[in-house]
Amino acid sequence: MSLSESIVDTFTGWAAKAPGAPLEPHSYDPGPLGAEEVEVAVEYCGICHSDQSMIDNEWGNARYPFIPGHEVVGTIVRLGEQARGLKLGQRVGIGWYKGSCMHCGSCMEGSHNLCRTVKPTIVGSNGGFADRLRSHWAWAVALPDGLDPALVGPLFCAGSTVFSPLLEFNVKPTDKVGVVGIGGLGHLALRFLNAWGCDVTAFTSSLSKQDEAKSLGAHKVVASTDSAAMKAIAGSLDFLLVTASADLDWNALLGTLKGKGRLHFVGIVPSAIPVHVFSLIPQQKTLSGSPVGSPASMATMLEFCARHQILPQVEHFPMSKVNDAIDHLRAGKARYRVVLDASK
Repeated sequence: MSLSESIVDTFTGWAAKAPGAPLEPHSYDPGPLGAEEVEVAVEYCGICHSDQSMIDNEWGNARYPFIPGHEVVGTIVRLGEQARGLKLGQRVGIGWYKGSCMHCGSCMEGSHNLCRTVKPTIVGSNGGFADRLRSHWAWAVALPDGLDPALVGPLFCAGSTVFSPLLEFNVKPTDKVGVVGIGGLGHLALRFLNAWGCDVTAFTSSLSKQDEAKSLGAHKVVASTDSAAMKAIAGSLDFLLVTASADLDWNALLGTLKGKGRLHFVGIVPSAIPVHVFSLIPQQKTLSGSPVGSPASMATMLEFCARHQILPQVEHFPMSKVNDAIDHLRAGKARYRVVLDASK
């Protein structure tokens, strides 16, 4: 593709025109390419529950018409004059964030994801259910060889969200780690932790998922609703990763941790967490949470995935059937992520 062919005046995608409305074709003028921006021709884009939340304006911050999509894989077709480290034709991924200030303390220490002015890909702007998307060059993360671009999209949101805590909290291969929830986030957490070398316990509300959890990497499966089973593993875990989005018995889950154990949230649970400090202080336990990872941690995750051939379990829909794909997600039928093919 020549430079003249790569410059287009409008981007076209699939937009909701009102909260909860079906998506329909919509074109918009992206304006001039920023000096530090890259423009990506979208090849694949995952669908996340956050896209559904934004379509429905559950968080009250959606602006319509609104084009969702923040698990983008594509090739670079334009580079701003100050973009660094990337080249035309290179395949990259863009996730929940697409920009940060690059000069605050968080950015300077490599925690770009904690920048106070970090720019979400679909909050206040249009996302990747479209033919093109722009981001700051630092947030367009190059794909290593050996990863199927048709499958890798969900790693840039779900994957990064569950991988980043392993780095941030120094989870060791000798640790015993639990994962609460076996879904879009949880199935990747199980695969990561198994390859990381950990002893992995999956917590589920139903033991009907036991065989599936073990096939994904769990060594043990515990029903979180079984009080006897929960007591049997009390004080055994070093780290417990909550990927579920439901209200659970948090004190019982805290009870599964060893001294200095950590209960860490990456799933958005609906209610406040009613935990008394006496559940934390005597054994120096910790409650924490984290967002999607930094660009550096994403690059590390991708290298880890390439080495161990860890990829999301996905179902594909043509971009032209995006509303069918969203209905599939709404119905809770996705196993475990949905990816849109932009060429179809």
